Amino acid sequence: MEISVRSIRKEFDRYPALHDVSLDIRSGELIALLGPSGSGKTTLLRLIAGLEFPTSGQIFFGMDDASAKSVQERNVGFVFQHYALFKHMTIAENIGFGLSVRPKATRPAAAEIRRRASELLELIQLPGLDKRFPRQLSGGQRQRVALARALAIEPRVLLLDEPFGALDAKVRKDLRRWLRELHDKTKHTTVFVTHDQEEALELADRVVVMSQGKIEQVGTADDIYDRPATPFVFSFIGESSEIPVIVSGGRVSFENTLLGIDAEGTADGPARLFLRPHDLEVVANGGGAISGEVMVVRRAGPVRLIEIEVGAARHRIEIELPADDGEHLSGTVHVRPRRWRLFPAG
Repeated sequence: MEISVRSIRKEFDRYPALHDVSLDIRSGELIALLGPSGSGKTTLLRLIAGLEFPTSGQIFFGMDDASAKSVQERNVGFVFQHYALFKHMTIAENIGFGLSVRPKATRPAAAEIRRRASELLELIQLPGLDKRFPRQLSGGQRQRVALARALAIEPRVLLLDEPFGALDAKVRKDLRRWLRELHDKTKHTTVFVTHDQEEALELADRVVVMSQGKIEQVGTADDIYDRPATPFVFSFIGESSEIPVIVSGGRVSFENTLLGIDAEGTADGPARLFLRPHDLEVVANGGGAISGEVMVVRRAGPVRLIEIEVGAARHRIEIELPADDGEHLSGTVHVRPRRWRLFPAG
């Protein structure tokens, strides 16, 4: 099922939560809505679901204008962060709930609902747990059941709101891998909300990066990480440092020091130079490099993270080196970027 969001604006008590947002989602695609709190990602998901309605704009499911239709009319499956399983029902009853409450004319027979629940338990790799209750399952297992319940109604679209947010890191990682495998089997058009960058980049076919009610960039994990379209995307995705520079004639300088990097077509004038810790190397001399004073050295697994202060304004830059290389780094060091990104100032 293709979804087309067209020029959506959403206001709450005249406060704009979304500003003229447009997005096309392909049939069978797994899309992540990624952004900080207040970016509008959950509002957009709720608008697609029919839990909220747009102030202006339209939402199409295929060729069908669904903008004013209810959740039931849109036939979407929804999975929340906190499972929302019925404690007094067995796992099979939870999975079959959406089918059992349908109007009599469209409600499957009880035996068919049980068969569907058993089939879905196999799909989510929890066979034989149909007679257990939610309290007898782990958090990860409960979230799988919540997903099975959403799939039971054979939805046109599957929507997940921070589905792994209540789980610990190890379980989250395992479930991410499992969800991707499940999606590849079922081919549902799936939209999920997350604030976890790793989760979005690892899981999604495309990532929608949002900030302050607007879409900053839509692209693959490679697009978002390697070719960020805006300063916000660069600074939000992964670790980064930023220093103010001047571009003149295709050359870049930092506080009167000419850096050995290309301006990549950036217009002359003040600019912002963005750097990632693993794209910086320590060099023996200061020619064309950024010089700074080592302030912090800390171990992070197989690498050592070094923070240096550069320039009169004491900007902080973080460098990532193999643990053995950075162990005794101190005093003044010179660093040169292997990769970087320039954006005009302002």
